[in-house]
Amino acid sequence: MDQEITCGAMPITQINAPDTQSKCWAWIDENFEKIFLVSGLLLIILFITFQTTYRYLITHFSDTAGAAVWSEELSRYIFIWITYLALSVAIKKRSSIRIDIIFDKLPLRWQNASWVMVDTFFLILTLTICWTGWSQIERLLEFPQHTTALGIPYIIPYMVLPVGFGLMSLRLLQGLGRQVRICGLKDTLFALACVALVVSPVFVAEYIEPLPALFGYFVVLCLLGVPIAISLGLSTLATVICADTLPIQYLAQTAFTSIDSFPIMAIPFFIAAGVFMGAGGLSQRLLSLADEMLGGLYGGMALVTVATCMFFGAISGSGPATVAAIGALTVPAMVERGYDKYFAGALVAAAGAIGVMIPPSNPFVVYGISAQVSIGDLFLGGIVPGVLTGLVLMGYAYFFSKARNWHGEVRERSVKTLGKAFWNAKWALMVPVIVLGGIYGGLMTPTEAAAVAAFYGLIVGVFVYREIGFKKLFNCCVEATETSATIIVLMAMATLFGNIMTIEDVPGTIARAILSVTESKLVILLLINVLLLIVGIFMEALAAIVILTPILLPVVTGVGVSPLHFGIIMVVNLAIGFITPPVGVNLFVASGISKAKLSELSKSVIPMILLMIVVLLIITYIPEVPLFFISK
Repeated sequence: MDQEITCGAMPITQINAPDTQSKCWAWIDENFEKIFLVSGLLLIILFITFQTTYRYLITHFSDTAGAAVWSEELSRYIFIWITYLALSVAIKKRSSIRIDIIFDKLPLRWQNASWVMVDTFFLILTLTICWTGWSQIERLLEFPQHTTALGIPYIIPYMVLPVGFGLMSLRLLQGLGRQVRICGLKDTLFALACVALVVSPVFVAEYIEPLPALFGYFVVLCLLGVPIAISLGLSTLATVICADTLPIQYLAQTAFTSIDSFPIMAIPFFIAAGVFMGAGGLSQRLLSLADEMLGGLYGGMALVTVATCMFFGAISGSGPATVAAIGALTVPAMVERGYDKYFAGALVAAAGAIGVMIPPSNPFVVYGISAQVSIGDLFLGGIVPGVLTGLVLMGYAYFFSKARNWHGEVRERSVKTLGKAFWNAKWALMVPVIVLGGIYGGLMTPTEAAAVAAFYGLIVGVFVYREIGFKKLFNCCVEATETSATIIVLMAMATLFGNIMTIEDVPGTIARAILSVTESKLVILLLINVLLLIVGIFMEALAAIVILTPILLPVVTGVGVSPLHFGIIMVVNLAIGFITPPVGVNLFVASGISKAKLSELSKSVIPMILLMIVVLLIITYIPEVPLFFISK
């Protein structure tokens, strides 16, 4: 007869059970949202790829023509769900777009207290949208509606408002609990008192003018380190309450409708494509190709770095992603070959900025949606500025290296070795062909091209190069959805903010004020470029685009600048912000890779910034340069 083994008076099974249960809960707590993010992202990639294939291949061989309209509708709603679920993951990691120049100067004690303030402000917004979102559900229960293609009850997609923002609130409360334990009671009470002080005018004052409330709260919250998206949402909420401009339910409604858009889905798809291809080993093969082409010249490895960033930029559409993927390979190699590590870090940071110019580009997608400009035309318009910037940086790297006698690697290079490098990189080189060829060949929309590129990158990484296993795929999907969620929620909150500005005619007022001072196109473009360069020092490019586009667009169109040309100017200008201290994100990534002090890296990048400004002025005042391919 089996006997139960005991430890003292308690059975071992009883000892292990709570431990197993706690591990189970810990796993669920860590991965609950991630399971939905991974499955949701893969599903919408497959659905949109199927939609594209169905339209141009399957219907070609059948008597039934048309499109799989259900796939777009279903994908949009899955996309909305995973966006807001991904934000709760970003909350846990404290991954957000924010201005932290003041935060970074604070002692550790006050940084911890600052997080209590930030999380509390964030919680106010999520609870508000959760509450107003539930009112949307009650309305849909009373007056049921169904989607057009699939006949899904609208209550299902709209449930993301109470569920998604409720889950965010839970994650914020968890974070607050941890932060309170770190800060202690005294500092926590001080932080909460600061929150109450900031919030009090909304409830104390009977009425506050909309614009002071809107911009005042936005500036204060940004300076306090609240994520820019949340600052936009909270300043809108404050204005709605104290100026009675719109019903408070408007926040939840717009949080849904502003991202219920097929074009905006290009953002997660392009990000996923870049993540899959970076993890799948494509960056190493691009590097080998560039090394074969340029590695033997003076400053060969520096030239290879710039060229590879240009290649990879045509895949990832992201500056920091380009720096991380290429810099991790090239900076150690440059230092090993005798290059100055500050030059190496600065160069990869500057070259990484090309990633947002050469298509596909997430900033171009965001601008295209904000300004209602063709994303395809913006992609074409980014080619010349991106290539021109790359050539300028390569020229600088060549002469800088030659002056210091930094030779290229001496080894045999021939047509045969070059052909082999091209062949090894063929899968990576096909990505721009798929994206641009699909768009300009009339086969795909930018969103469909992005989905196909993501699907292609997934297939290559998993089945061709076999460098993406299940765990890496899981992490790639989480990274892609988390990154895209911070961008998309920023756009949603900017829509709230922008609608208040439209009601108050802020863009028109600013345009009239500027045009009353001068109507010179040259002067206005110069002033706007200076403004954007300053903004780029302190604010992330995507945030600047969604906030400033509705303000500046009426100004430039008033002096005859096309929205397309201005979009190219804006993106190229803000790309420089990726490498301008003190908050240039590319510099931070390059600093980590090169193990170089940020202050020294900032000095080394100054000549490159000046050269990029020269390129900016060329594309600003000679529109035929950026619009070369479009005019053709």
